[in-house]
Amino acid sequence: MQLMSKPYLKKIDVYIIKKFLGTFFLAIALIIGISIVFDISEHIDEFISRHAPLRAIVFDFYLNFIPYFANLFSSLFTFIAVIYFTSKMAYNSEIIAILASGVTYKRLMRPYMIGAGIIALMSWTLGNFVIPPANTVRIDFTNKYLKGEYNNQDRNIHRQLEPGLYIYMRNYNNKNDVGYKFSIEKFKDHKLVSKLISDYVKWDRDKKKWVIHNYYIRDLSGPTEKITSGAVIDTTLRMKPEDFGRQKNLEETMNYWELNHYIEDLKLRGVDNVVQYEIEKHKRTSGPFSTFILSIIGAALASRKIRGGMGLHLGIGLLLSFSYIMFLQVSTVFATKGGMDPFIAVWIPNLLYSIIAIFLYRWASK
Repeated sequence: MQLMSKPYLKKIDVYIIKKFLGTFFLAIALIIGISIVFDISEHIDEFISRHAPLRAIVFDFYLNFIPYFANLFSSLFTFIAVIYFTSKMAYNSEIIAILASGVTYKRLMRPYMIGAGIIALMSWTLGNFVIPPANTVRIDFTNKYLKGEYNNQDRNIHRQLEPGLYIYMRNYNNKNDVGYKFSIEKFKDHKLVSKLISDYVKWDRDKKKWVIHNYYIRDLSGPTEKITSGAVIDTTLRMKPEDFGRQKNLEETMNYWELNHYIEDLKLRGVDNVVQYEIEKHKRTSGPFSTFILSIIGAALASRKIRGGMGLHLGIGLLLSFSYIMFLQVSTVFATKGGMDPFIAVWIPNLLYSIIAIFLYRWASK
């Protein structure tokens, strides 16, 4: 007689997973619906005054707003969902019945971890590959109809394009793609070997190259200084007009591979705003991972009947979830302003709440 292998998922597993995912998606749908209503009421004047097309409002902005907002707070929605449906099961004595049937608390947590794993995998995929191109469209719409035309106000721009190669501009006009009082300095073994000075540099949109106007070059590499000058010269530099455009939220428009490549490029060029991109990179992994931690905390809190009922469960859950978000924001500020390593800053909340999860799990399993 051939032995039948036992299925990995029992009926109770499927039951809990359905409740988990069903409550999670219902919570997202409700919160997103409310958020869209409030957002429309806030921006309706800008939509009308700047003649934003209805099709663009619906498909370019709000259709791309939904996955961004849902993924941004997926950990919070997960926590609320676990607290809500587990608390209902506890007060309907379902948790007691499951444990009384011989199921251990550790075994009870299996469907919670499967549900959390599904949400975490979905969140990681969305955050790294689906949402970035959607954010490109959404942010373009925001810049065009909500924020207005961007004007670069930076002065005395210094950049390292590659090791030993530096550029300087007094200011940059992003409307015409022109940088004024432009210079290039090349160093070798910490010694200046050549310097180019020009009136301005302009991006040629047809050739996809920078054109330097009214220049002269000092060549110091030989035994004697050599000076050459001219009216126009084409050059290929490791910079693009987009580098001097609106930089806010740029990291949100890059997928996993583009973000890693861009961080490497920024480090090579010595740009000083690499931290915000590294924070975004680590958040895309730490955020989905926190789903497991918050699911354990939520299940441990809500699986026991306590005086105060479901309301107290939800109150404690919201307090913990918002404290997690606040702690994450504070730690990232230390990374951007205080010099803390971005990886440590982003993962510290997960480490701390992992300790809380272990404590609550042991407490609930007794």
